[in-house]
Parts: sequence; structure tokens; C-alpha cells
Amino acid sequence: MSLCWLDAGTIRRVLDMRGCIEVIERVMRALARGEARVPLRQILPVQPGLLFGCMPGVLNEPAVFGAKLLAVQAGMQPSHRGIVVLFDTHSGEPVALLDATELTALRTAAASAVATRVLAGEEAGTLAILGTGEQARRHIEALAIVRGIREVRLWGRHPARVAALAAEQSSRLALKVIAVHSAREAVRGADLVCTTTAAPLPILEGAWLEPGTHVNLVGASTAAAREADDEVVRRARFFVDERSSALPQAGELQHAIASGAVTTDCILGEIGAVLEGLVAGRTRASDITVYKSLGLAAQDLAAGAAAHARALALGVGEMLR
Repeated sequence: MSLCWLDAGTIRRVLDMRGCIEVIERVMRALARGEARVPLRQILPVQPGLLFGCMPGVLNEPAVFGAKLLAVQAGMQPSHRGIVVLFDTHSGEPVALLDATELTALRTAAASAVATRVLAGEEAGTLAILGTGEQARRHIEALAIVRGIREVRLWGRHPARVAALAAEQSSRLALKVIAVHSAREAVRGADLVCTTTAAPLPILEGAWLEPGTHVNLVGASTAAAREADDEVVRRARFFVDERSSALPQAGELQHAIASGAVTTDCILGEIGAVLEGLVAGRTRASDITVYKSLGLAAQDLAAGAAAHARALALGVGEMLR
């Protein structure tokens, strides 16, 4: 048995953001057609502040199965560390191991870009990013691919980090990226909003959102955490990556249902169903749309398989025997 190991640098070499966006769109469509199986992820507490996650899945195309094994530790950089393992569906042999930190960062932002492409207004171009971590960086890059971004407003709890990231991204992407002093200031007048923080309590209020805004809720990944208040959920046409995982594990959704602000019917559909034309996304210019991202094993496996195939074609990656 031999395994191909792809570290973070190799993944960046073989799979860029634009390519990953197309991979994620294909797999979300496949999920809507019943061509991917993703049971509910398992999250086990190890000790205070440290979680162990296991996310298995099976894809029909590409023919692969496997899992992401992940340690999530609040306050650490990076906060997500682990591996993705891919198996061949014919032989049953494990064929590849990939750095989960890089793959997660890449596919999460790509998924938000897919949702933005299908839900946001065509002319949307003012982007508010709440957060200053790796996902903030990746989301600026990803959303600039699917929309003509004119201005990025960046907010975080640490002003020095905000200023540094704004300068870095302005230079790297040739975009107007400005540091602001409050989340409300960032969101005011923005037509695209991404929350990419580790905040356990809301940093985004629904009262701030103007008609026509599209929101990607990304950072909160357990039922106990939420980045947006109930009003965000109540006002929006609300979409998820996968309904059966969102209902028990999306904190914003859980809290809004428990408070009576909404019912489970507020989930209008999965992004794959919108892409496939099975569910209406944005119906008018004034709609506020929300995509709640929890992340799916199908996304990790599809992105991992694409990176592995490209690595084999280029003859890169380390073979472990």
C-alpha cells in the first residue's frame, strides 16, 4: 500500500480558488441529486476548548470515499488542524492524505462563493468582512472571483490586526480594503456580508441589513455558537449547505427556532437545490438572502480528490510507503 501525502503548499500549487469554486459547485449539485452521502458529522469534546470532529462521506463522481479528521481549538491559529483521507471505491485502498487546514480554508471560502454567485444580486460589490483570520483572507479572494468587488470593509476585535490585514489584502488583490471601527460600520450599506469569526455570541444584527443584502454565515460551526442574531434569520430567505446537518448543528438556526422567531420552515432549501433549479433563490432585488455554512464532508472529499488527481498529473506530492 502507498499513500500520496499532499501538504498545504502542494495543495495550494495544484488547486487554486477559482478551480475549487467549480469543484464545490459540482459537488453541491451532486448532493442535491442524491449522488453523495454525508452522514451527520460527529463532534466529541476532548477537553475545554478542544473538539475532535469526524466527517465521513461517499461520492459517486469522482468515485471516492473517506473522511476528514479534525481538531478544533478555540484561540489557536490555525483553529482547525487535521487530515483528510481518501479511499478508492473499487479497491478499498486508502490512496491519499491531505492537510485538512489548507483544504478546509480553501473549500469553505469556495462554498461561500458558490452561494454568493447563485444568491447575491448581480451588481453586488460592497463587501463587509467580519473577522481577521484565515477565512477572512480567503473570503475576500473568493468573493472577488464571483462578483465585481468595488470595496471591502474589514472589522475585527483587534484594531492592529484589522489594519494589517487591510493593508495586506489591498496590496495582494489590488482592491480597496478599508479598516473600520465597528461591525455595524462595516455592514452599513454593504450588499455582501461574510461573518468569519470564532464569536460564540452574535456580532451581526439583522436590523443593520439593508434590502438586497446577501450574507454568508461561516464562523460558527456548533449549535452552541452563533454569529448572527435571530433577526438576521427572521428577515432572510435562508439557505443551508445540507438540511439534516443544519437543523441540529447550526447555532443561528437553533436559537431562532427556540426563541420562536422562526420555525423549521425558514430553511427554504439547500444551495445544491438552488443550483439545480429545484428551489428559488433570490426572487426580487430587495430580498435579504442568507447562506449558513457548516461545511460538509462531500466538499472536503471533492476538493481533496481534485487536488490528488492534479498532483498525480504533475508528479508532485510525497509518496508514503
